[in-house]
Amino acid sequence: MSAIDHTGIGAADVSRSAVFYDAVLGALNLRRVAEMPENVGTDGIGYGAEYPVFWIDRFHPHSVKQHVAFAAKSRAEVDAFHAAAVKSGGTDNGAPGLRGGGYPPGYYAAFVLDPDGNNIEAVFREQ
Repeated sequence: MSAIDHTGIGAADVSRSAVFYDAVLGALNLRRVAEMPENVGTDGIGYGAEYPVFWIDRFHPHSVKQHVAFAAKSRAEVDAFHAAAVKSGGTDNGAPGLRGGGYPPGYYAAFVLDPDGNNIEAVFREQ
């Protein structure tokens, strides 16, 4: 069991951000599992496998330059995450690759800025 039940970020335009997160999190096998209001998602959308572990919503401050890292199951998932992000309107903030300079050995990651300027990361930790 992880120590964090769920987390999230504010979005200036939930519908616009949902297009980005549907594609980006879909590359990591996460999908919409909850919407507020139900089946509309204009106030908030929760992503996960079965339970919402990451939310985008209109209730929290947006454009505050937050950072969220999502675990990937392989280098290929990190690559797919980055490609989906750039294709869906994200801005490259660090192409997929092994990281050095203080990162643990085998830290393969990619970074993108979402529509609100948040730094979103996918990471695969090689053994």
